[in-house]
Amino acid sequence: MATVGVIIPAFNAAKTLPVALESVASQTFDDWQILLVDDGSTDNTAEVVAPFLKRFGPKILYIKQQNRGLPEARNTAIRASSAEFLALLDADDVWLPCRLEESVKVLRERPQAGLAYGGITSIDQDGRPGESFVENRRHAEGRIAPQIYMRRVDLPCPTITFRRECIDEVGLFDETMRATEDRDLCLRIALRYEVAFVPRVIAYYRVSPNSMTTDPERMLHAQMQFIEKHFGAPGCGWA
Repeated sequence: MATVGVIIPAFNAAKTLPVALESVASQTFDDWQILLVDDGSTDNTAEVVAPFLKRFGPKILYIKQQNRGLPEARNTAIRASSAEFLALLDADDVWLPCRLEESVKVLRERPQAGLAYGGITSIDQDGRPGESFVENRRHAEGRIAPQIYMRRVDLPCPTITFRRECIDEVGLFDETMRATEDRDLCLRIALRYEVAFVPRVIAYYRVSPNSMTTDPERMLHAQMQFIEKHFGAPGCGWA
């Protein structure tokens, strides 16, 4: 059993997926298994994945399913993993080689922490780096559920790692949410556990003109759904 299950959902991501997979292979921490869920892709994703299946062997599990959306694809991957830790990586993002080592280290050092995250550098469609973001230290870690709720702290998706036991306790990704589903899960974990922080850039986050974050109406609906779901939880009120 691998220590870390790497959760990668993919939908028509053949162009960027190889770089994401190579970034896992380059990790300084190598006790991982990739759970790659092809969520009904209509491009040549299967063709792109084939050489990695041969090269990685049992270190990668490739699951094909009908298109169900991002939360469902991640849940499929989580159900297929028995790893102690689960790390998120989208098919268009990239990990730095230290990503898993730093994340596992901080969670080992802080058994009271349910999840860990770190800093990111944005990249464009061609992989050119942009701004770097390392979180505000004031709200970076500890019991920060209210700060997550009020968006005083952001947890970049490709840097998030959580303990499997947290999923057993708080549940999987909410499949009714079509955005903010990662923030929703992180808040549910943060309401019960501390949050740990890696104070350095550990991943590249790809910014695309076609990403859901560029759809203001969709994001507003998702934010309202998030607020309505968690309003009234400890520290999550009118502020």
